[in-house]
Amino acid sequence: MANNFLIALSWQTAMRRELEVVSNNVANLGTTGYKSDNSAFSEFLMPGAHADQFAGPDRRLSFVQDRATWHDYSQGPFQQTGGPLDVAIDGEGFFAIQTPRGERYTRNGGFQLNNTGEIVTSAGDRVLGESGPIVLQPTDRDIVVTSDGTVKVREGVSLTSDSTRGKLRLVTFANPQALRKDGTSMFTAPAGTQPQPAQKISIAHGVLEKSNVRSVVEMTRLIEITRKYTEVANMVQQQSDLRRSAIQQLADVPA
Repeated sequence: MANNFLIALSWQTAMRRELEVVSNNVANLGTTGYKSDNSAFSEFLMPGAHADQFAGPDRRLSFVQDRATWHDYSQGPFQQTGGPLDVAIDGEGFFAIQTPRGERYTRNGGFQLNNTGEIVTSAGDRVLGESGPIVLQPTDRDIVVTSDGTVKVREGVSLTSDSTRGKLRLVTFANPQALRKDGTSMFTAPAGTQPQPAQKISIAHGVLEKSNVRSVVEMTRLIEITRKYTEVANMVQQQSDLRRSAIQQLADVPA
């Protein structure tokens, strides 16, 4: 295959990957706690080039390399809900969640109670406190989550006394880019990446952190990538047509 086709193919492959990333961001515009992804590309110079292969002795083919995808952890906008178990983290950090697949981490604070009184996610996974899952009693009411994550309730018919049911476990990571997504708003930590207690953060009660995807920016990127992909495809088609025409003309040359 000609070198120009190989270079164009590397470009199209990179743009296809970027298109998948942007499309996923757009699809999660309304997902609570979602963190957008971005693609990182770099130039890959083909090693071991020889003078008889290319136009000059020092010339090497330059390909587009899809190097990595990185997470944008910037804080999304807060939406007031008034939900008794809706909470959002103001600052850097994650809620710790116990799932059947192991411990996971999320910014989605849309919690609820299961039939045993445990605070769980919308998927039914237990939300972890500093001493394990947080369990409320059937007679608890007027739930309040303080700025440090402490869950307090009014117990029984008392109008004045407060009882503490636990404190949300809030964690952070030295290198959050090492985290891998598990679903739309969950993250998993690879081996060797340990969570640390989060510092200098505050919990907002009765609000949710929405997706940090910027709709206008992502839609603009989507249009731009689509146009570039079409331009490269047209260029490849033109080169292919020229080659086909040249071969046909050579075949018509009398022997």
